Amino acid sequence: MITSSQYLHNQLLSQSPYQPLSFPFFTRGQRPIFPRKLFPRNTVNNKFLGIHLDGATCRRNACSGARIRSQVSGEFTEAEELKQKQEPSVKRAYPFHEIEPKWQEYWEKNNTFRTPDEIDTSKPKFYVLDMFPYPSGAGLHVGHPLGYTATDILARFKRMQGFNVLHPMGWDAFGLPAEQYAIETGTHPKITTLRNINRFRTQLKLLGFSYDWDREISTVEPEYYKWTQWIFLQLFKRGLAYQAEVPVNWCPALGTVLANEEVVDGVSERGGYPVIRKPMRQWMLKITEYAARLLEDLDDLEWPESVKEMQRNWIGRSEGTELKFRVVDGDKMERNLELTVFTTRPDTIFGVTYLVVAPEHPLLSACVSEAQRGDVEKYKDVASRKSDLERTELQKEKTGVFSGSFAINPANGEAIPIWVADYVLGSYGTGAIMAVPAHDTRDNEFALKYDIPIRWVVTPDGDSSPDSKMAYSGEGIIINSSDSMSGLDISGLLSNEGASRVTEWAEKTGNGKKKVNYKLRDWLFARQRYWGEPIPIIFYDETGESVPLSETELPLVLPELDDFTPTGTGEPPLSKAEVWVRTMDQSSGKIGRRETSTMPQWAGSCWYYLRFMDPKNTKELVSREKEMYWSPVDVYVGGAEHAVLHLLYARFWHKVLYDIGIVSTKEPFKCVINQGIILGEVQYAAYKDADGNYVSAEAAVSLGEYAQEVVTEEKVTKSGEIFVLKDNPNIRLTARAYKMSKSRGNVVNPDDVVSEYGADSLRLYEMFMGPFRDSKTWSTSGIEGVHRFLARTWRLLIGSPSPSGTFKGGTVATDVEPSLEQLRSLHKCIAKVTEEIEGTRFNTGISAMMEFINVAYKWEKLPRPVAEAFVLLLAPYAPHMAEELWSRLGHSDSLAYVNFPKANPDYLKESTITLPVQINGKTRGTIQVEEGCSEEDAFILASKEEKLSKYLDEKSIKKRIFVPGKILNVIVDRQNVKVGAQ
Repeated sequence: MITSSQYLHNQLLSQSPYQPLSFPFFTRGQRPIFPRKLFPRNTVNNKFLGIHLDGATCRRNACSGARIRSQVSGEFTEAEELKQKQEPSVKRAYPFHEIEPKWQEYWEKNNTFRTPDEIDTSKPKFYVLDMFPYPSGAGLHVGHPLGYTATDILARFKRMQGFNVLHPMGWDAFGLPAEQYAIETGTHPKITTLRNINRFRTQLKLLGFSYDWDREISTVEPEYYKWTQWIFLQLFKRGLAYQAEVPVNWCPALGTVLANEEVVDGVSERGGYPVIRKPMRQWMLKITEYAARLLEDLDDLEWPESVKEMQRNWIGRSEGTELKFRVVDGDKMERNLELTVFTTRPDTIFGVTYLVVAPEHPLLSACVSEAQRGDVEKYKDVASRKSDLERTELQKEKTGVFSGSFAINPANGEAIPIWVADYVLGSYGTGAIMAVPAHDTRDNEFALKYDIPIRWVVTPDGDSSPDSKMAYSGEGIIINSSDSMSGLDISGLLSNEGASRVTEWAEKTGNGKKKVNYKLRDWLFARQRYWGEPIPIIFYDETGESVPLSETELPLVLPELDDFTPTGTGEPPLSKAEVWVRTMDQSSGKIGRRETSTMPQWAGSCWYYLRFMDPKNTKELVSREKEMYWSPVDVYVGGAEHAVLHLLYARFWHKVLYDIGIVSTKEPFKCVINQGIILGEVQYAAYKDADGNYVSAEAAVSLGEYAQEVVTEEKVTKSGEIFVLKDNPNIRLTARAYKMSKSRGNVVNPDDVVSEYGADSLRLYEMFMGPFRDSKTWSTSGIEGVHRFLARTWRLLIGSPSPSGTFKGGTVATDVEPSLEQLRSLHKCIAKVTEEIEGTRFNTGISAMMEFINVAYKWEKLPRPVAEAFVLLLAPYAPHMAEELWSRLGHSDSLAYVNFPKANPDYLKESTITLPVQINGKTRGTIQVEEGCSEEDAFILASKEEKLSKYLDEKSIKKRIFVPGKILNVIVDRQNVKVGAQ
């Protein structure tokens, strides 16, 4: 007896490698599966939908002589390479190696996807955009095309629906990585950047993406950054760009200021160099001016709720009260200084037992006593070496130092100590807090450490003498909160009532005011590096006044430098371009020096979506007419890592441009979609004890005591839900997929995949791996399944290959009229594929096409209208094959603008009904019949049904009662029924 797995192996490994598989295909929920009877669990990895075998079998059945290599599976030895060259080339399942270059050349030669400058604006528009890629030296890995493939499917789909489609591509090419690489190698960053761009462009074209390459832009080109500089000037003229002395993350090794997100655990994210905090004069953008609008307008966006919530948290709106505390010295003498604090809990003012100021607070130096100045300066130096994240980490031990001065609590006149502590940031609120250790966890920990009084003023139940040393941060009933001198009495009130009463009292007495605060800080907009946009500002020698460059002088071109290494002093590398730095202001004739800091990498990516609308315009950033037609971006696809900063900065710039009349919409991106991450192939690990014996993973409680050993896939088998060694099933292994990175050696190059399976297979597989927004694990063997699907599609339309492996021209499609069954199958597929593309559920759209192919293989003939419609359905996903099939079906032009098929509702109606069957008046089963089925046909179907046949075989039929669409009742000899039932 042959098992189902042997059946599958025989089919795949038969003498004809192109023998079509004929098996049913089902779906359950969103994830397609194959029947378990055909695909046993121990031979197929269900995660990738049951269409590939174990790794060894897949490698034996490679579709070409090429190999996909990564350091996970190891490089080939010289002997293996020689053996591969000596082996005869394996026949390809279909000639993708000829088809794909042919159609890529056709699209480029004919400008197939060019969006004309002058378009019919009466047609609907669809602007679909990928997040601006940074062209790194490593090129693409298979994780990058995930989002690009999705946007390409949408773009092709919308073109075929009659939309004007804008689908451009460009490069966010300025930035620190290119400059750092240039410093390490001595190569100018412009050279490496252009080389990387060329590599990225080649790889993207290899995948058949339908970008309008005539609109290609790069942030490093003066024609582009002219308008980045122009936007900066508009910000400067409106007071939204200014200079300030601010504490920054200074990295001496990189010679530049780093943003908070570029610092991890006190070192630079790139290179791991030490980072310190130091005050520097920097350019800032007043994004806080737009905080309220940035927050309010989130509600109208079709964005993932998680992204909107991240932006809300980053903006961090909170309502509270600003309160003033007068500073006094150790003898309680007035110092003519006031510290202002912001609090969201003014109801706890009577519980304040100390104040805390940040080490970088501007008034700290004036507050410190001479006796404490040395200790405070030492503390400030230590704090400057910590990142904001380190300072505010909840789990860290709180540290601080007494300033030597006190402050007067305005509510009760009590003198309370002023402490300096790094858990308070100078960049948030006022840089000072009123500490209430009974009702704030951080304040409580600090007070216990430094033996500062703890005074309860709020209890959940009104208890006036709580004895717990744990902080209670909730609301409740206010106690111990009355003072006759200040006239403030809130004891007995609920917290919210008390907070309102304190705010009213503070405003009336001049001790404070109601305040809305935002966690959002102004945007630090300068980097002390070379490879960035020059800032168009001149500083007069005589006065130091900063003046904008005239708009007619833009672009201010980045000068060529042979030495672009950091100066090490904080002066940017551009300061070395002495001739360029010294200049004369054209409007006043005054001599000055240019700004030598450059803009951050975020600058060019804040507005590029606008330039794509009108990339060749030399007179304005974007024409009014084109902007009004194309705005906003309809679908914007990219990684979740850009959920806050890039999207927030772009929204800020867009609102400024809206205010000055450059754009017509309040928001730049209507719909944002975050694609999931493609992880590297699963890596298996075993553990050995000191004697070299294997130890099962669950027994290795402390894995550090055991040696870890990487196990190749050939030595692994799955047992239930776990992985074990094939040779020793008692040894459980760990299995984990990691993010692709060169350091892990698990990067898969898409060029290798395309060489072995074709671009259409890669596109299809990345969409078929699972839901678009979910993270997935790459499997090289998994791609073979979708490659077989494409091969089956090819053979369905073209026919079987000759013994030499070649295929004839034309197709096997015939000019016969489609049957009702064929039309129903086709239109069911059309409806499903259309619905799933519109919902970005690309994996289930592919499943629908696979189901259709399985059904179509059972037909004796393939009607041309059905074949053509299916090819059009396939086109957004596998455009190269679709174009070739369309051509072979007799069409001379590209299908790129042919109308996408529409489902006919008449063919979507259920064509079968369930008919109950009775024997002598008792229901014995049901049968599936076509609507309008005759009595005779219904009886024949019932006779063939296994559950019913035992009641009818060799029985004497006395009578049949048939109600069309309702019931079939067969009257037989009762004695025979009794025997038959036995």
